[in-house]
Amino acid sequence: MAKRKFHEAPSGNVLEVVEPERRTVPLVFASPHSGTDYPAQFVDASPLELMALRRSEDSFVDELFAAAPTHGAPLIRALFPRSYIDVNREPFELDPAMFADELPDYANTRSGRVTAGLGTIARVVSSGQEIYGDKLTFADAASRINDNYRPYHKALKDLLDETRRRYHCYVLVDCHSMPSVGGPNDPDAGRRRADFVLGDCYGNACGEVVVATAEAVLTEQGYDVVRNKPFAGGFTTRHYGRPAQGMHALQIEVNRALYMDEAVIRRNRGLPAIAAHMSDLITRLAALDLAELRVG
Repeated sequence: MAKRKFHEAPSGNVLEVVEPERRTVPLVFASPHSGTDYPAQFVDASPLELMALRRSEDSFVDELFAAAPTHGAPLIRALFPRSYIDVNREPFELDPAMFADELPDYANTRSGRVTAGLGTIARVVSSGQEIYGDKLTFADAASRINDNYRPYHKALKDLLDETRRRYHCYVLVDCHSMPSVGGPNDPDAGRRRADFVLGDCYGNACGEVVVATAEAVLTEQGYDVVRNKPFAGGFTTRHYGRPAQGMHALQIEVNRALYMDEAVIRRNRGLPAIAAHMSDLITRLAALDLAELRVG
């Protein structure tokens, strides 16, 4: 039976780690954007309805990969929502126009993600609507980073470090979902997307044996699979992926139309089948040769 551990901050539980009874594979699964614990103060302060805020979620992705612990791999999931703070960014990717006071010099204010309104503290939801009616303070951003962002990455790093100590390598699978059609601020705006996008930062974050295995499994299952376009991988993939050192990070984006009604954020009949296929994918990744993983 899986073991569940919640990590608490001053604001309450911020993440959950679901551990297998015994770790038997060098895999770690993460669901950073499926959280639904919306702070009341955050919702009340936004001019948007809760449903609009929720459109930035990777809804139900943690359920798609819930079988990971039964295969001997831990699953970490954020409980807080992406529109509140995004852990798939640098810790201080912040838009100065959002804040009433000056940001510290170490803040990254010029990344493409900040320009698009999708920094660590997002300015807009996926539809392009503004999240905030008033300016924030840096103290608010620092509080979210200390209470949510840092505990998440500490827990994730602890899982990866322990896995590497055991197996001299690891494979981090960062689990996401994407709208079925590109949004107004996306490079593929208005275009229908593939069923799955595998992001390995164009070969820089994950060894080919891992990516090719995932691609082959998903293709055999009948899905349309592409690599790196429009999503090559975010901060997590780049930060934790060093395949030459046996540290592999692969981002998987699942087309939401496969398993949910995007208009009302509700599971559809496809979810059990997708979850079963993800379980099969985990089985195949777990069977990879450790010697190949250790050399990248």
